[in-house]
This record gives sequence, C-alpha cells and structure tokens, in this order.
Amino acid sequence: MIRSVLFDTETTGLDPMAGDRVIEVAALELENDLPTGRHFHALVHPQRSIPEEVTRIHGITLDQLAGKPLFAEIADDLLAFLGDGKLVAHNAPFDFGFLNAEFSRLGQPALDGERMIDTLAMAKARFPGLPNSLDALCRRFGIDLSERSTHNALLDCKLLAEVYVELTGGRQGGLSLADAGQDNMPMTRYAAVGSRTPRQIVPTEAELLAHATFLAKIKGSIWTVA
Repeated sequence: MIRSVLFDTETTGLDPMAGDRVIEVAALELENDLPTGRHFHALVHPQRSIPEEVTRIHGITLDQLAGKPLFAEIADDLLAFLGDGKLVAHNAPFDFGFLNAEFSRLGQPALDGERMIDTLAMAKARFPGLPNSLDALCRRFGIDLSERSTHNALLDCKLLAEVYVELTGGRQGGLSLADAGQDNMPMTRYAAVGSRTPRQIVPTEAELLAHATFLAKIKGSIWTVA
C-alpha cells in the first residue's frame, strides 16, 4: 500500500507572510489514492482577529475559537498524521505556504515541496479554460454538494477525496476498498468494484475477420499490423 494524505486549511486571510494564520486544518489518509476512513481535524486559535469578509467565506468567528488549542499544541500530532508520503491539496501551494509559515514559527522544518500534489493544477490540465474550483469540479463529476454551505476543512477534504478519485481516472480496476475491516469508510460508492473477478474477452473468428476488413478501409491505420 502507498500511503498519502489529502489535506485542507482555513485561515484568517490570504497571506501568511503578512501575519495571517491557520484556524482550521483537516486531513484524510489515503492508501493507493483512496480514502481509508482515518482523518485528522483541529480548530486552532490564531492569536489574532478574523476579518468579517473572511468569516463570510468559511463561517468561523474568533468567538468560536475561544478555548481552542494554539497551532503549537497540535503541530506534533499533525506532523505525525501527515507522515512522509505525498500530500494532496486543492491549490496546494496556498495550504503548503500556510502550514510552512506555522511550522517556521515553531522552528520546525518546512514541508518538502516534492511531496506536493496539486489537484487544482491537475484539473486545469484536464479541463483547460473551465472553472476548476472545488465546487465546479464537484458539479462536473456529479458529487453531492448539499452539505457545503460554507468552506469547512473536513468536509472539503471529503469532497476533494471524491474529486481526486475522478481526476486520477476513477480507479475502476483493482480497487481494494471492500477488504474486511473497512466497512466504516465514508467513500463507499467505490467499495464494491474491488470484488469483481476479471473476465477475459476472446473474439470469435468472424469478429476478427470483420475487424480486419474494417481496418483495411482506413488509410494508414495505426492499428493494422504489418
């Protein structure tokens, strides 16, 4: 199994170098790019104000963070959950920038950029010129957005996990989510596929002849064996 982690942050603004801070961080464990059901989630007190225009986006006020831990108090647990594999996020440079700024304040090393997988870059490459926000991708792939009234890091991670499966090809073969002990996984719409038994398709002589006749009509066919 190849372990990686998909994660998201909510913040007080757009620029960690200008003093904006992380106020929420969520992460989902992936194995072979599929969710296992294990997750990390924490609300964090930013030790600063949250502008009203930012609260309108994610719905989090400073009063709601009263009594929540500082980033320093969750950093070790977060790093342990992130592990040393690939890290997946939508607009990943933004989230990497904020986490690295928080780690820097604690004297911790930055997350290695080589670990970064940016689903926004993947979506732009696949759908050039189209909207590629998380909402737009969910609508494009038919993923339920009914619970998403504001930005919420944990919900966004769960939605992005489904988007990521679609962006990486839907994982329609070789899935292993139906293994025993994984009945509590939230992404169950993919689970049954792993139990399929491959069936070899062997064409008949008549079908082979019809295929060869069809290819012969195509000038310079790349499928014709010399």
